[in-house]
Amino acid sequence: MDEATTDAAVVVRQLQPQDLEAVIALDARSTGRRRDEYFKLKLKQALSDTGIQVSLAAEVERVFAGFLLARVYYGEFGMTEPAAVLDTLGVRPELRGRHVGAALIEQLRVNLLGLGIPRLQTEVAWDNLDLIAFFHHEGFRPAQRLCLELDLAAARTRAERREDEAGNDQGTSGRA
Repeated sequence: MDEATTDAAVVVRQLQPQDLEAVIALDARSTGRRRDEYFKLKLKQALSDTGIQVSLAAEVERVFAGFLLARVYYGEFGMTEPAAVLDTLGVRPELRGRHVGAALIEQLRVNLLGLGIPRLQTEVAWDNLDLIAFFHHEGFRPAQRLCLELDLAAARTRAERREDEAGNDQGTSGRA
């Protein structure tokens, strides 16, 4: 894919290796911390996966304005049809509302449909109302799947408590 203008001032293109520092810096502005290793790994995966490269960058007036990292899956997670997953979306805070995110999503939509990928999925923190509103505006809806999470330390504590209770029950049940 060459550059494609999807909004009057937004140019969307494929994400390139030289975008790494811009991606890390933009994310750090949004999250308050640098995630260098995370993005080095994600960008390496996005650019080296065999076949399909769907991660994108956006520029406004030739300045890096945003990015998205996405991947295509063929039948993972018990699904029988291919789907794409949007891992990360970032837009420079001062450019939010200038259709940078919408241009990225629109170009991703065009690319995925061209590849025969019928579905795009992502996850959002339940209290990130701005991002939920953005995705709603772009046509995302709640999925028919439930995302589950396990707090491993709390699970270990529960398991230890059950073991203690089972031991106490066995120790007292034999006494009269």
